[in-house]
Amino acid sequence: MVRDEPLDFENEDDPLIPTRRPAKRSKVIGLDDLLHDYLQSSKKDKLKVKAAKSKHGPEGGYDSAEEDDKATQQENVVCKILEEVKEKGKVMDARDDVPPWGQQIFGCQKPPSNLTNVGVENCQLFQSFSAIEDLGFDLEMHQGEGFLEGMLLDGWLLNLVRICGFVEDSIASWTLTNLLHSSNEKLQVSAADFWDGILSLDEAGKLLVNLGYFPSYSVLKRAMLSYGYLFDTPGTEASTSGSPAAGCFHRSFLPFLISCQPVTPFRNCHPQDVEGRTDDGPPHNIIAWLRVVSACCKIRKVCSIFSPSEAEELLVIVIFLFLDRRLEGLLLVLGDCLNSLILYFDTSEWETSCVMVAESVARRVTVDLNCLRIVDCITGMNKRSKFLRSQVALQLLKISFGLKVANVEKMLKLVTSINVKEKECDFFRLYVYLVLMDNLLFSSDAFREKTAIVDAWRNYLRNCSTQIGCTDWRFYAPKARNKASYLLQGPILKKTSGDAKGCAR
Repeated sequence: MVRDEPLDFENEDDPLIPTRRPAKRSKVIGLDDLLHDYLQSSKKDKLKVKAAKSKHGPEGGYDSAEEDDKATQQENVVCKILEEVKEKGKVMDARDDVPPWGQQIFGCQKPPSNLTNVGVENCQLFQSFSAIEDLGFDLEMHQGEGFLEGMLLDGWLLNLVRICGFVEDSIASWTLTNLLHSSNEKLQVSAADFWDGILSLDEAGKLLVNLGYFPSYSVLKRAMLSYGYLFDTPGTEASTSGSPAAGCFHRSFLPFLISCQPVTPFRNCHPQDVEGRTDDGPPHNIIAWLRVVSACCKIRKVCSIFSPSEAEELLVIVIFLFLDRRLEGLLLVLGDCLNSLILYFDTSEWETSCVMVAESVARRVTVDLNCLRIVDCITGMNKRSKFLRSQVALQLLKISFGLKVANVEKMLKLVTSINVKEKECDFFRLYVYLVLMDNLLFSSDAFREKTAIVDAWRNYLRNCSTQIGCTDWRFYAPKARNKASYLLQGPILKKTSGDAKGCAR
């Protein structure tokens, strides 16, 4: 034996320690086995049910035809219930009766009238520029409209007039014509940049260059008419002079509308290049038109380009552009132009002009989602924008209720008299009234201190939010309830903030 190996008795098991039993291996039951057991048990249950029916059934045995007839009757009952639910759903869901917001603002386009050559070839601007001998400018070689277009596109024309300190009428008229009527998008943008540059003010509040020719209202009006703008139209067709909307603008617009012919934008602004065909899209030059109107309004302190009545009509035009769904991508440009026109009026002119604009807008739009779209698009937070929004809502309610005088207390009484518990309640009209009335009362500060009016309005909003049940699925009932609940928070927050200010004082 080897010394380090264990002895024989050391390898024997201890008799006092019980031996472990081998662990039982659990049987693995697969999904197939479970499915087989389930099918076997379901067959046994069916046999038991069938045996019970055979014992208590008729003498003739089990009648499968009778069971089929019962199943068919049940299916017919379920189908009738589903048809009734569908019919009720169609009655309650009348969304097709209220179209979404949007109007056709532009009709057929036509060539502008009096579009003639302005004679830029003989302008004196080149003469003064060629007098600088170091530049080596050859006047005879570079004369022509094509050279001017190149300078305008490259931005050198603006630099040239800034160096000279003046702009000739022919150059100004030529660039404005390209801005308003050219089909070349780059030329439009360059012309708009040119007019933004020459209508800018220096640190002293004066124009950077001497300018004798400005974009007049007649030129801008003629351009809009060539774009097919429907001045007297609350819908898709021009109204007659006897309609309620007629008279909002000058009668001189009607001959242009009558002679409207479908054409395309104009290549290089030459009348002989105009080709007649229908253009289904929005005007290509509308962005440039909005930019030049904004630029003209921003120099009111130096030069009043538009009269108050002309500025009113331009403001109405811009407001109605928000109703064209094809111009939704231009909200920033439209908003800037709208704000510039609002700030164009003097303080003494604004209140009267604002009422005139609100009346003109209210006469040309129906009390539906379009009027709410107009109110929502007046988004300025300054006092003038808030006052305009309040006046537009006031005039819309006045026309809707058929009132001759805009009496806020009477309008509030008419709105709060609508009983939401009546079966014939028009919740869509109620929804429109809620939005308009809230804008009338709280867009400006005129009624915030009149506690009686504010409390009456708050109580009605509370009634609308509580009395219109959550299970009331009549047309626009949930929207009216949610809108009332939302608007109810406005007066509460405003009153709470006012009380906090008073306590602080």
